Amino acid sequence: MDSNNSDRLFRFPFSLPKLHGVRTVSVYLSGIFYALGFWVFLDAALYSKHSNASDVHVTFIDWIPFLCSTFGMLIVNSIEKNRLLQGALSNDGGISSSFGGVDEAMAWQARSILFFGFALLAGGLSGSIVVLIIKFLVKDYTSYPTVGMGINNVLGNIFILISCVVLWIAQNIEDEYSYSLTL
Repeated sequence: MDSNNSDRLFRFPFSLPKLHGVRTVSVYLSGIFYALGFWVFLDAALYSKHSNASDVHVTFIDWIPFLCSTFGMLIVNSIEKNRLLQGALSNDGGISSSFGGVDEAMAWQARSILFFGFALLAGGLSGSIVVLIIKFLVKDYTSYPTVGMGINNVLGNIFILISCVVLWIAQNIEDEYSYSLTL
């Protein structure tokens, strides 16, 4: 083994991508997932309004899970990861000076708001599944264009959930610069 191979992480010449590039790609990927989810649901709503020949249409009840997922995504991604860990990293149980003077109460508030955001996301996804079952499957609307509106509602919420997870991970990736500042 020569000296050039001794400082590599993998046996094969493979390098990990730079974190700034991964973060940028992840943010764009999150936007793509959200736009895809929005478009899938909007396609079902527009089909229902203009081309649907059946007696089942997309109503406000179908929009509620989508709105819950969107608000959940906004709430989850507006919380900073540092706010969640502040109370846990404080040794004296009081004000943590290394995080800008925020105490345990701020950490619990951030955790509560984060839980509320994830609850909205889960409620939106489960609500769209319930709407699919009650509105389309129980009433035997099993022909594709009609049941497709319910499936599009579920798919739109799944894409928004994936978008939220990708954006949460992308926003909370720590690069070398931010890591050296928090030490």
